[in-house]
This record gives sequence, structure tokens and C-alpha cells, in this order.
Amino acid sequence: MTTETGKPVTRLGLFAYVLAAVVVILDQLSKWWILDVVHLDVKGQVPVLPIFRLTMVMNRGVSFGLMRADTPVGRWTLVLAALVVVLALIWWARQADRPLFATALGLVIGGAIGNNLIDRARLGQVVDFLDFSGLMFPWVFNVADSAISVGVVLLLWDSFFPDKKPAGEVP
Repeated sequence: MTTETGKPVTRLGLFAYVLAAVVVILDQLSKWWILDVVHLDVKGQVPVLPIFRLTMVMNRGVSFGLMRADTPVGRWTLVLAALVVVLALIWWARQADRPLFATALGLVIGGAIGNNLIDRARLGQVVDFLDFSGLMFPWVFNVADSAISVGVVLLLWDSFFPDKKPAGEVP
């Protein structure tokens, strides 16, 4: 497999794509389970542990409920913007040459596809349900949000402390 420029897609690029697919599958399976098995949309909330509960939140905002997108124009604008970002990240991942970088991109790509493409296109909103308010964490989130957050932290780490060794070398 080669890129548009004729360069081969790296093994780490392929790893990023596989990781993104795993994130999408886990995210969408968890949302199916929450909506169609647990019926959290009917129950509203299910206590699990003193620090954790399942809480149904249908999020029309961009991130953590910020910047609402309640209109069809807002919804499809977010879908289009997410599609542009995902395509750019996919292109970037094709050339990944560091494991941490590939992992970070795979997590962000998968999370963006799960939340901002599939949920918004299918439902017009994002299904959030993981509630750690018992730990004073004020937001309800989901698997895709977690993947994006961890991926961004890893991207920042990789940009400040890049591993300069080629991917095939053993330390």
C-alpha cells in the first residue's frame, strides 16, 4: 500500500488504522449496550460504585457539552468539520514513524469517528454515560471521549519528548 506521493504506508500507520477501528467498535458497542440492553435512556441513571454511575446524557455540544449544535445546520456542520479533521489525521497517520505517535493518532481518529461522525450523523447528538462525579469529575463522557483525551495527551507527550530512534530498532 502506498500514499499519494508514492511512499509506502508505514506499519505504524496501519497500526493506527487498526487501533482506530478497535476504538470505533468498542465505542459503538458500548453505546448499543447502554441504549438497547441497559435502556439507560429510560432509566436515566444506574449507580455502580460509590464513585461511578451510568448516567444518560445526550450531548448536542462539541466537547463536554460546550458550543451547542441544536439545529440541522449545526449538526451537519459538525459532521463535516469532523470528517475533514479525520481525513487529515488519517493522512498524517499514513506516515507515522514512532509507536507513540501512531498510537495517539489511532486513538484520536477512532474517537472522532465514533463520536463526531457516527453519533452525530445517526442520532444528531453524542451518547454520553460514564459518570465519575463521585470523584468530583463534573463531566459525563464515553469511550470515544476517553480515546480522544488519551490520544491528545500522548500526542503532546510525543511532541515534547519524541523518540528519535527508527521504529524498527530495539532499545
